Amino acid sequence: MTQRLSIGGNTIAYDVSGEGPLVVLAHGIGDSRHSYRFLAPALVARGYRVANVDLRGCGDSSLGWDGYSRTDIAGDLIAVVRRLGGPAVIIGQSISGGAATIVAATAPGLVAGVVELAPFTRKQSIDLGGLVRVKRFRAGYALLAKVLVRGSVESWKKYLDLAVPVKPADWPGELARIEAKLKEPGRMDALRAMAKSSPTDAGERLPGVRCPVLVIEGSADPDWAYPRAEGERIVAALPAGLGELAVIEGAGHYPHVQTPDEVLALALPFLTRTLTRA
Repeated sequence: MTQRLSIGGNTIAYDVSGEGPLVVLAHGIGDSRHSYRFLAPALVARGYRVANVDLRGCGDSSLGWDGYSRTDIAGDLIAVVRRLGGPAVIIGQSISGGAATIVAATAPGLVAGVVELAPFTRKQSIDLGGLVRVKRFRAGYALLAKVLVRGSVESWKKYLDLAVPVKPADWPGELARIEAKLKEPGRMDALRAMAKSSPTDAGERLPGVRCPVLVIEGSADPDWAYPRAEGERIVAALPAGLGELAVIEGAGHYPHVQTPDEVLALALPFLTRTLTRA
């Protein structure tokens, strides 16, 4: 059953399932908590209480927020963990990886660990060499530019086709669900606002993180020419010994959708280590 949390006159929608230590799932831009349809039940089956959150402006959460930055999203996640009672491990994908970093640095008592899936957690610069040399990155960059400039749902669908190189069996229905949601008034505006927000706020917080962080990248992620290198830079910016990197070969920007079993296999030892200690 969907629950709702009121924040400043707006609402965050989320589901809670299972019993045990708390794991909070936060998706990427233009998506919803349905993105974790494979991972959430698998975590519940292994003894975790799972809160699956719709980011502000996404899914069943309300529109009309003042901002859509990683710092804004982090504030929402903090509110959810406080309501449910932490500490929690936050699993955040893309923009939510950066938001989870901010939560860990600013509310350390609420966070036992962070799993970042294909995260945008550092200030980005244009990789001209990558655009020249890596076709996958060049294609993704061009499609995202069309989404930002035109608000094109069709360009977003083409980007997703690239970002999920091997589709799950339910992909046609899932893509139709995403398209229908983005055609609702205001939803594409929220996507574009998030896409335009800079990860600088998250990158600045990396040295202040005090809990373990697991970064999971897909080797075929079109958002970077060299995804492993991006993950290595995030780990290097964390305090020594806190970060670890795993790369799933052939996965794109949505490893929890494309390769949920691999993500689960990486996450379970991390959850056991961090939440047992907490």
